[in-house]
Amino acid sequence: MSDFAGKAYFIGGAAKGLGRAIAIDLARRGASIGIADLDEAALADVAQEITSAGGNCVSTPADLAGRSAVLDAVGALAAQCGGVDGVINNASCLIYEPIEDVTEETLDKMLGAGLKSAVWGSQALIQYRRPDAPASIINFSSPVVYKGYPRTSIYSMVKSAVASLTRTLAAELGPQNIRVNSIAPGSVPTPGALTYVDAQEYERRAATIALRRLGREDDITEAIAFLLSDAASFVNGATLAVDGGIIASA
Repeated sequence: MSDFAGKAYFIGGAAKGLGRAIAIDLARRGASIGIADLDEAALADVAQEITSAGGNCVSTPADLAGRSAVLDAVGALAAQCGGVDGVINNASCLIYEPIEDVTEETLDKMLGAGLKSAVWGSQALIQYRRPDAPASIINFSSPVVYKGYPRTSIYSMVKSAVASLTRTLAAELGPQNIRVNSIAPGSVPTPGALTYVDAQEYERRAATIALRRLGREDDITEAIAFLLSDAASFVNGATLAVDGGIIASA
C-alpha cells in the first residue's frame, strides 16, 4: 500500500460511489482529505468514517459547478495542510435519455457537474498546490468516449471534453511539475450507481466485458493511488482504462 502520509488530496463528488471509495482509501494510506459534494448528509457520513478511523478530513458541502465553491473547498484543505498535492475531479451527473428529450436544464446540470467542475478543480490545484512540490490532477473520463451508446449523448460529450482537457492541461501544466491524467473506469456497481443502472443491466454488461466480470471499488482506488504515487512520476496526459477490456474490445 502506497504511503501518502503528509500529502493532502481533494476529491470532488465524494459523498457516494467511487468518490467516496477514493476518499476513504487515500485516508487509509495516510493522506489528509478534502471532500465536497451536493449531498450534505452523505458527505458527513464519509467525513465521519474517515475521522473515526483516525484520518484527517475537511468536508465542504458545495455545488461544484460553481467556481467560487470549488476554490473555497480546496482552499479550506490547503489552509489546514499548508497546500494541496492533488485534486481528483470525480464529480458528475449521469442522466440517460434520448437526445430529443434533453432540456436546457439537463444540459446545464451535466455540463456544470461533469465539465465545469473539472476546470475549477484544475484552477484550484494551481492556486493552492504545495509550494515547490510536484502536484497531480486526475480527471474522470469513461469508456463512452471511445464507443457510442444510445441515450448517452450528453454524458459522452462531457466525458470526451474531459479527456481533451486532460491532454491539453498535461502539455500546459507539465512545465510547472503538475501531472494531469485521467481514468476511465468500467462498470462498477456501487450503491450510488445502482440508482441509475439496475442489477439486471449490470449482469448483462458483465457478460460483454472481456474479463467477464464487473469492476470493484478497489480496482479504481488502486489505480488512483498509482497515478498519484511516485511510481507514476513520468505518467502525464494519459487515460488509464480500468474497465476489464471494454475500450480494447470496442
